Amino acid sequence: QVQLVESGGGLVQFGGSLRLSCAASGRTFSSYAMGWFRQAPGLEREFVAACIWRSDSTYYTDSVKGRFTISRDNAKNTVYLQMNSLKPEDTAVYFCASRPNSYSDYRRPQNYNYWGQGTQVTVSS
Repeated sequence: QVQLVESGGGLVQFGGSLRLSCAASGRTFSSYAMGWFRQAPGLEREFVAACIWRSDSTYYTDSVKGRFTISRDNAKNTVYLQMNSLKPEDTAVYFCASRPNSYSDYRRPQNYNYWGQGTQVTVSS
């Protein structure tokens, strides 16, 4: 199994920044890629960003392009999500997740097999 622990959430004002971290442990060699998702109350979990452990490829949903940056530190088995120019609509619980293969759609949460517990991000207007 792969254990994922997120940290770094909190309350921030409109236009502010936060950096989320996701530390992976356990059978990390079984993880091909990592993703960040978010879920606001009453809404479905949505894709935010993804990266691949052994590649420089990154992927973003349109609403965060130019504001969020996903990065990884392979030596620390940690993935980060730098969030700048935050907006109230970014308010959600943010989850990191591990995807085991390269062929599945990185945007679909169903294709990730391990999840962290989530961290709350609240952006005030």
